[in-house]
Amino acid sequence: MYTVIQYLHSLWAYLVIIMIFIAVTNAIFGLLGKRPFEFRDFRISLFTLIVAHLQILIGLILFFVSPMVQWFNSGQDKSLIMKDSTLRLVNLEHPLTMIIAIILITIGFSKQKKKVEPKAKFKIILIFYGIALLLVLGRIPWSLWF
Repeated sequence: MYTVIQYLHSLWAYLVIIMIFIAVTNAIFGLLGKRPFEFRDFRISLFTLIVAHLQILIGLILFFVSPMVQWFNSGQDKSLIMKDSTLRLVNLEHPLTMIIAIILITIGFSKQKKKVEPKAKFKIILIFYGIALLLVLGRIPWSLWF
């Protein structure tokens, strides 16, 4: 079961990165082109939100079934997790950073819905989704990834 979930999480991550990149690129072109915020733009930001939320759900399941996650092992000294860079990445840095990225995407989506002016909508998506993209790319465990 662990291997299937890990594979799905790794595979779905490609879709998340692609969708965030598309949303950020779309926001850049929308701002620079001074075009109206259309239903297509809304769908891109919404689909990115959905894909990212599914990824965090898969990631949380993986977090609780992974043999690399040591927080729940009562015999494990927690200071050893912090001293080992791989364990620290898997147990703390990656999950925390990804949760923050998902929160940013969610806030960005909610804020852009409340704006009326297209420029403001594109700007919010660019800022929030852009920061989320940087966080995601910065904390993917590339050495452990398929």
